[in-house]
Amino acid sequence: MAQMVFKRYEKKYLIDIENYNKILEEISAYTVPDKYGQSDVCNIYFDTPDFRIIRASIQKPVYKEKLRLRSYGTPDDYSPCFLELKKKYKGVVYKRRISEQYLKGYNYLLNIEDTLPCSQIKNEIAYFKEIYGNPQPAMNIFYKRRAFYLKNDKNVRFTFDWDVRYKNYELDLKNGIYGEKLLPDNKIIMEIKTAGAVPLWTAEMLNRMCIYPSGFSKYGNAYLKMLSSDTEINKYFFIGENTNV
Repeated sequence: MAQMVFKRYEKKYLIDIENYNKILEEISAYTVPDKYGQSDVCNIYFDTPDFRIIRASIQKPVYKEKLRLRSYGTPDDYSPCFLELKKKYKGVVYKRRISEQYLKGYNYLLNIEDTLPCSQIKNEIAYFKEIYGNPQPAMNIFYKRRAFYLKNDKNVRFTFDWDVRYKNYELDLKNGIYGEKLLPDNKIIMEIKTAGAVPLWTAEMLNRMCIYPSGFSKYGNAYLKMLSSDTEINKYFFIGENTNV
């Protein structure tokens, strides 16, 4: 059964292909591929018409939150998906999610039809929707991912994301994977997720390779790219350069 509740630390690193290959070689003795192995991760991020949620997140508050609908691969109406409420407070990430068929999850988040069973997490998502005035689909984020966890501790995970694409139109995930590229072809986002400190060998590897956290936010950077190229949006907002989301 998929895990529905997470409390962990997440550190992101922007690395190049050369370091990616070296890291894969070094972690191979300690890790195994996770359930999804290599997959296409497809997301709809929900926000207000003025992008209030991501604008607040970009400013590095002590507390921030986001709501998204996620599938692995292009879904059909009956494909499994996750309704995810993700929060971060003082560096700790809390993720709570519901597993549901894609159409049911999509219709619930868009207030078309509510067929989801009652649950505490559903109540939390409903409260999020209420305080933000029923946020609507705002951005697609797609990427390819390889994921691993430690053989002796599934709470320690390594993920590698590349070919990151985004768009703010035709936001139904059933439309398929396409959009503008967010990163150069030789850049990969590595993320290390732990319940506590990273293993000593991991810290030593990163130090030896001079790899440091970058705090890269896919949705935040996609929003800033969209902002810089969309004159209609750009009339209304000014956002600083800090994207550590």
